[in-house]
This record gives sequence, structure tokens and C-alpha cells, in this order.
Amino acid sequence: MIQKISPFIWFNNQTEEAVNFYVSIFKDSKITSTSRYGEGGPGEPGSVMTMGFQLFGLDFTALNGGNYATLTPAISFVIRCENQEEVDHYWDNLLEGGKAMQCGWLTDKFGVTWQIVPVQLFKLMGDKDAAKAKKVTQAMMQMVKLDIDGLEQAYNQA
Repeated sequence: MIQKISPFIWFNNQTEEAVNFYVSIFKDSKITSTSRYGEGGPGEPGSVMTMGFQLFGLDFTALNGGNYATLTPAISFVIRCENQEEVDHYWDNLLEGGKAMQCGWLTDKFGVTWQIVPVQLFKLMGDKDAAKAKKVTQAMMQMVKLDIDGLEQAYNQA
């Protein structure tokens, strides 16, 4: 089945470096295609124009489009992590050369924004007990990288 909607990421000129970076971090990932600029431009002939790649079976396309567009945190990719080890893996690797933000968000060295979120957070924040959910939310708001033990402690203190 063809994936009807897929992320398309515009890079200035770091597509190949970015795609290789992502494929090195994510299990079950691969580069699926590479196209290059021809003599007609606008890029340097022979340089990478687009690369297709998959992360966890999700198709992405990356473009070397030049300095006409800028990535912002208004669009981000959420990585749902099963445990703290997984949170730490994605956080530590994607943060390399990037910028940490609050509540599990980071912008990597290429300008792509990621949310590294333990699945436990959704359960704890969705609790029917409003006081427990509030405590978890307050704890999360104080964190940069999300810490499952800290979130569960906040939940249990309510």
C-alpha cells in the first residue's frame, strides 16, 4: 500500500548529511532513493536534489532546496518511546549539535524539531484524576529531557 501522506523536509544543502544522520539513529531505517540535479539546475549538476528514506517504515523525502525556506518548531516529529533507555537514545543522538528545548522538545543540528516522549506521559496526563494529571503536567513543564521516574513520582504524589 502506498503511503498517501508523507513528510517532505526542505534543507538548504545538507540533505545527504541529514538523511545519513537519521538513518544511523533509527532502527529499521533505510535510504530508498536518491535523485541528483542535472545540467538544467537549479542545483550544482550531480549534487543531491532529493533523497527518499524510511524511519520505522514511514516514508520521508528530503530536498536540497537552497536558502528559500526555513524549518521551525511549528512542525515537529514525535517519537513515542517505550522506556527511559529509548528516550535517552533518541535525545542524546538527535541533540548532537542541536538545541534542547523544554518538555522533551529539541531541534537537531539541521533545524528539524523532534519531541522525544515516553508513552507513559500520555497515560499519566490522561488520568481521570485531575489532580494527578495536573501534577504530571507541572513536572513535565519543569523538564528539558523527559524523565519517566520524575513523571511517575509526580503522579504518585498527587
